[in-house]
Amino acid sequence: MTSGNNGATTPEDDDPFGYLYADGQANGAQPPSGGYGYPNAVNRVRAVGQRQYGQTAPTAQHSQSAVPQQGAYGQPNAHYAAPETLPGGAPTTQQPMPAGGGGGRGRGPNTKGLLIGAIAVVAAVVIGITVAIVNGNTEDDTAGGDNGASAKPTTSKSAQPSPSNSNSEAAEEDLPTIDAKALLLGGGAATASDIKGAKADGGVYVTGFNTVGASVTWNVSGIPKDGKYTLYVGYGVPGKDANATLTVNGTPQTRPLNMENFAKAADGDYAKGWTSTWSNIQLNKGTNVIKVSCEQGNSCDANLDQLWLLQGWK
Repeated sequence: MTSGNNGATTPEDDDPFGYLYADGQANGAQPPSGGYGYPNAVNRVRAVGQRQYGQTAPTAQHSQSAVPQQGAYGQPNAHYAAPETLPGGAPTTQQPMPAGGGGGRGRGPNTKGLLIGAIAVVAAVVIGITVAIVNGNTEDDTAGGDNGASAKPTTSKSAQPSPSNSNSEAAEEDLPTIDAKALLLGGGAATASDIKGAKADGGVYVTGFNTVGASVTWNVSGIPKDGKYTLYVGYGVPGKDANATLTVNGTPQTRPLNMENFAKAADGDYAKGWTSTWSNIQLNKGTNVIKVSCEQGNSCDANLDQLWLLQGWK
């Protein structure tokens, strides 16, 4: 069966493979020229409107031997036309990429901003170290300055006391103390030991002091130097306040010796009323006379058990 011949002006005559058939070759069919890199490819690239159906195809006669032979594998075809050589083809040069990522503006990285940031970080670290050092020094100075001593004790303080402290402590320890039974009694005062709680040796205390003219006298010797001293008097009251007259080296003190119920004993309870009082006095170096007496205007209902001295005023 052979294909029919409907004339040279019909669309069927535009068969690109007509040259492969005998009747097509008889009608003048030719293999197409050009192509895209493979043999006998059809190159139908034309401008819009260039060809219309009904036009007469080229009538040039070619023998079967005029068909171009396929080139060797991998070799470019003589009829190949690169797309970029055709009208409207792909661009022939590669578009350069914008440099850097600066928002599409083609700028490089912001090295100035990075440098400023690095400098700021280093400055912050230096400031922090400086503040820490200053605060540490301030705390050390405060610990040493407010209390007048450093955080660590010095060798002299930790090893042994200073000579001045030793002399002061020795002087205080050497100051005399006297119990009731060693006092010189007068005006009806006497000693007793039936009320418990007295601090004197053997629990002995002076009683009968609640009479005008009753007194106890202490001839104290061994005072290391002239100066200020504090006299302490141990006593007991029956749940009520008392007072007496204090005389030093023949001179009565302007203020009475206060013997309040500091122990808060109940009324009449001498045993619960034992406590002590004190008075600032001036003494001379060597021997001094200290007298505690019940005089007019005093309230002397009290028992006395001890007297002692400390250097300096309280």
